[in-house]
Amino acid sequence: MLKILFLLFIALFLNAKTFTVASYNVENLFDLNKDNSEYNEFKPNTKSNWNQKTFNIKLNNAVKVIKEIDADIIGLQEIENKSIMQMLLKKIPEYKYYSFAKYPRSAVGVGFLSKIEIKDNRQIDVKFTNKLFRPILETTFELNNIEFKIFNNHWPSKAVSESYRIKYAKTLQDRLKKLPKDYDYILLGDFNSNYDEMQSFRSNKKLNNTSGITGINQILNTTINGKYITYDDVLKLNRKVHFNLWLDLPSQERFSNKFRKQSNTPDNMIISPALLDTKKISYINKSFSVFKPVYLYKSGVVNRWQMSGSKFNKIHKGEGYSDHLPILAKFSTSKESTNPLIEMKRSEPKKLDAISDLYQIIKVSEPIRIKNATVIYKNGNNAIIKRENDRAVYLFNCARDLKIGYSYDLQINQINYYNGLKEVDDISILSENKRFANYASLYQDSKKIDILDSNFQNEIITNLKGTMKRNKLYFGDKGIKLFAKDKSLLPKDGEKIIITKGHLGVYRGIPQIIIHQKNDYKVGF
Repeated sequence: MLKILFLLFIALFLNAKTFTVASYNVENLFDLNKDNSEYNEFKPNTKSNWNQKTFNIKLNNAVKVIKEIDADIIGLQEIENKSIMQMLLKKIPEYKYYSFAKYPRSAVGVGFLSKIEIKDNRQIDVKFTNKLFRPILETTFELNNIEFKIFNNHWPSKAVSESYRIKYAKTLQDRLKKLPKDYDYILLGDFNSNYDEMQSFRSNKKLNNTSGITGINQILNTTINGKYITYDDVLKLNRKVHFNLWLDLPSQERFSNKFRKQSNTPDNMIISPALLDTKKISYINKSFSVFKPVYLYKSGVVNRWQMSGSKFNKIHKGEGYSDHLPILAKFSTSKESTNPLIEMKRSEPKKLDAISDLYQIIKVSEPIRIKNATVIYKNGNNAIIKRENDRAVYLFNCARDLKIGYSYDLQINQINYYNGLKEVDDISILSENKRFANYASLYQDSKKIDILDSNFQNEIITNLKGTMKRNKLYFGDKGIKLFAKDKSLLPKDGEKIIITKGHLGVYRGIPQIIIHQKNDYKVGF
């Protein structure tokens, strides 16, 4: 009996497999057949220059990316039809299986290419009386006799309000609730929603017709009570919650799309609690990444498919790839090779007692004690604290009882990222220590650091001279945005100013200096 069990264990171990899942919006991959459902610029052999030559370039560019990603399963969005999927199969014979779904009158659909056997497909319909979008594709795979599902999404764009994406999220969540509690599944695709959509869309009245509720955060439960679901939460809560893999990356690396230089995450990979329970299939901790070789992304620019002309007269140039970058993650059927919860614990700082440690965690699960933190800037109920040879951090709306220049022992109760900026929004004062008369020595000299590096966020900088033009401060051959909640605090166009104590910030990947008070700068030099 022991021999049989040993042989069974060896067999399971040898058959264990690590596999990669990816998602890629290829940006409008159409064929050369006229179906009257394509966009005007993709009507074949017209003035738009969509012809055999430009089609071949577009198709071969997509093939190049898919080959180099080399995922075992890749979910694709903005594919016109099954014929395109079959063309991809012929050009990439490593993929033996495919699935596809779209509505007959819609321009594009969603599909999978897979090296892993596809067992079943289901089209989840989400329809509206006045708009036509795309179905959700539910595909069932089987690996080592283990069944799992991946749901390929392409939600409505932000040309429409959040209520449309809410309907997609509710339809998807209703389907997920019917699955067994320990079922392994992945939600991926172009959700047209940032992982932090609840923050990024809140001030947009056109989008926010749902009183601040978003599909990706509050309906799919990637957040609860305004806080992100983390590894610690995902197996503890009885609700159908999900973990968004963007949280595995440092905040400055969270983007698959750039719009006006802002970092966006319309493409998401969201996993079920079962993928963290180590029973059948497990997500491999910290394996999530963005595929961005230099031919796809360089100098802050995504190399999208290029077209010239006006909005109503677009002409294909025959260059580029997509306005989205692919995302991917690894999973395993081996219990020996991965245990995400344990690996996550190992990767956390062993002792959280430095301000720099706050930048490595998503949410405070237990209060964190920070000793001898000096208040180097104060504005009402907000402050910036720093320790010597450590980082600075912004205390938002919780610093009323702190005094400028004094050091404190503090308990950090809650942290947050607000559009990429790290904030502490709940503290307890453990003790007031001593006054640090030379607290300004903890400021950063702008000439000695790269103020455009997001690793310096929340520092107070000084000695920066420049000229204002359209809310940007130009210094040398560089420029940085100046932001103030009260616009009257900003310098006027053309003014030459010196930043004496500027708060280095970041907004969705774009560096900025936050002006809190008029005396943060001087006019003239």
